[in-house]
Amino acid sequence: MRWDNLRLDNLRLDDLPLDDLRPAVADAEHGALAPVGHRDAALPLIERGAVARTFDTPGFRGMTFYEVQAKSIVNRVPEASRMPFRWTINPYRGCQHACTYCLLGETSILMADGRTKPLAEVRIGDEIYGTVRHRFYRRYAITTVLAHWSTVKPGYRVILEDGTQLIGSGDHRFLTERGWKHVTGTEHSGPLQRPYLTVNNKLMGTGGFAEPPKDTAAYQRGYLCGMIRGDGSIGHYAYERQGRPGDNGVHRFRLALADPEGLVRTADYLNRVGISCGEFTFSKESVTRRQMTAIRTSRRDEVRTIEQLIGWPENNPTPEWRKGFLAGIFDAEGSHSRGILRISNTNPEIINWTVSSLRSLGFDFVLEPRNLPNGLTCIRLRGGLREVLRFLHTVDPAITRKRSIEGTAIKSDARLGVAAIEPLGLDLPMYDITTGTGDFLANGVVSHNCFARNTHTYLDLDAGTDFDTKVVVKVNAPELVRKKMASRGWQGEHIAMGTNVDCYQRAEGRYQLMPGIIGALKDAANPFSILTKGTLILRDIELLAEAAEITEVGLNVSAGFIDKDLWRSIEPGTPAPGRRLEACAALNERGLSCGVLMGPVVPFLSDSPAQLEAAVSQIAAAGARHVTPIVLHLRPGTRDWFLGWLRAQHPGLVDRYLELYGRGAYAPKAYQARIAGQVRELAGKHGIGRPRPGFGHGTLRQGGRPGQPSPRAQEASEISAAQRLIPAQPEQLTLL
Repeated sequence: MRWDNLRLDNLRLDDLPLDDLRPAVADAEHGALAPVGHRDAALPLIERGAVARTFDTPGFRGMTFYEVQAKSIVNRVPEASRMPFRWTINPYRGCQHACTYCLLGETSILMADGRTKPLAEVRIGDEIYGTVRHRFYRRYAITTVLAHWSTVKPGYRVILEDGTQLIGSGDHRFLTERGWKHVTGTEHSGPLQRPYLTVNNKLMGTGGFAEPPKDTAAYQRGYLCGMIRGDGSIGHYAYERQGRPGDNGVHRFRLALADPEGLVRTADYLNRVGISCGEFTFSKESVTRRQMTAIRTSRRDEVRTIEQLIGWPENNPTPEWRKGFLAGIFDAEGSHSRGILRISNTNPEIINWTVSSLRSLGFDFVLEPRNLPNGLTCIRLRGGLREVLRFLHTVDPAITRKRSIEGTAIKSDARLGVAAIEPLGLDLPMYDITTGTGDFLANGVVSHNCFARNTHTYLDLDAGTDFDTKVVVKVNAPELVRKKMASRGWQGEHIAMGTNVDCYQRAEGRYQLMPGIIGALKDAANPFSILTKGTLILRDIELLAEAAEITEVGLNVSAGFIDKDLWRSIEPGTPAPGRRLEACAALNERGLSCGVLMGPVVPFLSDSPAQLEAAVSQIAAAGARHVTPIVLHLRPGTRDWFLGWLRAQHPGLVDRYLELYGRGAYAPKAYQARIAGQVRELAGKHGIGRPRPGFGHGTLRQGGRPGQPSPRAQEASEISAAQRLIPAQPEQLTLL
């Protein structure tokens, strides 16, 4: 294959035959070619000089590969990380496995109307939220974007306790409980001597933003139901009218509001189903009251249709209907003042539907009966500003006035402690804005200067389909590893690979980076471990065996279940679980020590005793040296994508997942412990972990300079690098 002919960044229309122009279009500004539907794909954003390739071979159809010259490849894992290893190598960013649980969302900016917008889409003149100091507290305030531009700087990932991930430059500053701090710095004298983040810091803000609802037909019907039942009027009357015998029916619908946004949205939703309402002034402005505007219709068929639209669902409604209903009833009967959000009504049926919808979406609330003759009851949301914003973003009410947080003090119980800070090893496109207050609210934390889109979106690629179809390849990874191994400061510590992105995904078959990486580690006698879902690892089996003769080599394949239907649904781009276990068997037969990370264990889909028994039995048959279960982990962003898949494939399990995971990323410790105990018992039953002759040859090396193998005896090698990768207690990890 002529790879240089497939570059996207240096081709022009005149260079290609007509047949070759079908899958591409010309970029008007640069004259280069971009795939259809990707005219705005900014090829040079990854790094200047990057090469972008695409092909038509079945295994890579629809994929784009961005080849970059990385600045570093051996990255340190922060001490506060949950991972029990200190160094990683990731030659790829993005993955072709297309796993349902391997996705994240964008960095969002809190706009003045209470909604969010991606940072890259913010423009000069936009009004957003910043902060100002007032007496003893810093408070949220509306400010204006004065400038917006992009730059390229080395990227760092900041991971917070609630799972939020922030990508920024080392110069970027966040507001902490101890003031503004840079992402990186040093205590020693020099240009980087400045306050900087550590894992002892807590960022200030509201906590990560929730995803807004989709404007579906179910959401629209829910909104109309909440709004019209809450504040509308529908009537059917009959009386004698002079000169019109037999025509005694009068049919009326009317909705009057002081806030035009709710009226406009209601009229729009009605218009979409063919109901055209007239508008009129219901009451004029006075000294004590605002003007009220109303919409109405008196056509019998239209009024009947409205009654049908706002009928209560006969069966359990969809989450989108519930979101729409809560938005409508909040616009009609809700209030938000001084950080307290309430919805009030006298109708027990409306109260019951409001309560069930809040509970279904995981909100905590309290009922406050007023003990009045009309039966007025208030529903008050609990959880402070963090939950108020989650409600407003999740249901998206129309009325802007009720979404304001202006003047609210920056106090929150959100889990914004810094859990980890890690370099990405790439120069990335950073977006910078200047505001009137000098800061802004991004991904729920107060910050300013040089921010990038979250995870895969820091490459100007979205975190959904782009993560599966656009892969960044660090083509100089083997050279960087060899250079690192030869450096004086390197102490020969264990390096884990495949714990973030699978290093044996399909692209490795073309780029063949792993033989060079393994060779460099082997020549330095540097211990390492590999975790993979791919069977391509067998290509390097002899090289791995050579490395195991002189250093510690730990191997693990990932296989959480053996159900083929579930595999096709959740992990469509990976080899079948049976093939992965065959790879494990081949590695063990060659004398390499290979175990299985049994993950993810998917609650209610792969965790029954019979399913665990079947999986562990096949794992044992593959000769696995050990097995460790890993329960599904739903990080922010990942959670939204997985729950979307769950609603489509297993709608009956959505409520059970909301109950099991609550608002967090992890299943309860009791559940994790139960799964770990069951697997441990099954592993003993099937003989996993018992000594087996001929396995795990090689020596282990502790610390020291590369090239100095440890004199440990053969049996010491049984404590493999892979086993050090596994937590002693049941834990949830992400297995991309």
